[in-house]
Amino acid sequence: MTFKIKTLALALGTLLAAGPALAQANWPTKPLTMVVGFAAGGATDAVARIIAKHLGDELKQNVVVDNKAGAGGNIATDFVARAEPDGHTLLLGSVGSLTVAPHMNAKLPYKPLQDFAPVTMAVVFSNVLVVKADLPVKTLADYVKLAKAQPGKLTYASPGIGGAGHLAGELLKIKADIDLTHVAYKGGGPAMLGLLGGEVDSFMSTPPTAGPHIKSGKIRALATTGAKRDPLMPDVPTVAEQGYPGFDTLNWYAYVVPAKTPKAVVDRLNQVLVRILKDPDVVKELEMKGLSPSPGTPAELAAYMKREYDTWGQVVKKAGIKPE
Repeated sequence: MTFKIKTLALALGTLLAAGPALAQANWPTKPLTMVVGFAAGGATDAVARIIAKHLGDELKQNVVVDNKAGAGGNIATDFVARAEPDGHTLLLGSVGSLTVAPHMNAKLPYKPLQDFAPVTMAVVFSNVLVVKADLPVKTLADYVKLAKAQPGKLTYASPGIGGAGHLAGELLKIKADIDLTHVAYKGGGPAMLGLLGGEVDSFMSTPPTAGPHIKSGKIRALATTGAKRDPLMPDVPTVAEQGYPGFDTLNWYAYVVPAKTPKAVVDRLNQVLVRILKDPDVVKELEMKGLSPSPGTPAELAAYMKREYDTWGQVVKKAGIKPE
């Protein structure tokens, strides 16, 4: 009897030990949720929906895009940090919630460098400073001159506090020594509606959000924020070109999952996403929106996030940015 009990216990232990490995091998076992921290209509949402379709096709599972807007992406980021670490919930996160938020909010409920397993960078791109059509400015120099003449009166929108657009605006304030009033929205889509509706004077937007309205003449582009001109807007000079050498701020979106997600699942997810982001049709679709696919390894994303964390921490401190 004792021998049988020991044998049964050993078999049960082996089965239990094999459980996680078996689950990993069979991943995914249900639909995936791709969480986005901003409302529909912005650049993050556009990227998510392009990738979600291809990811679903690759994995033979439905991939649902879940927009959890608010707090500059922090609500969505916290949601994924607390999600089951089984590879079925992933975050398309941004610079704001993944590297800036901890410097602005001591009570942030998650720690981005500890609570997530990096999967891969998705895309990088510059922001573009756009103004409403009736604002009497044609160049960045005009914009700065107007801001100096009316300290604090000129407003600029961003998709959220602590995001790339907000940080680019604050860096411009420092470099140009001007006083602008920041207005945060719950995503690029709502911010653009605010600009088109005259609620704000300007907007640190993204190429996908701003492009159609620039072409229609409803808004005017003054400058892009990268070191080089944006391929989607080759006629728009950079901030650096217009008197502020060294000005270089890039927006980026990256995929992360909860920290305790099995490495085998993270690696599998990385392989599939990298393959999608290198697909010629996907590359073309993203580049048409002014987005540069930049897939890489989990280790490369981890190192990049740490560098951004350190860099923007210094900017947040110097600019005195506080949560609103």
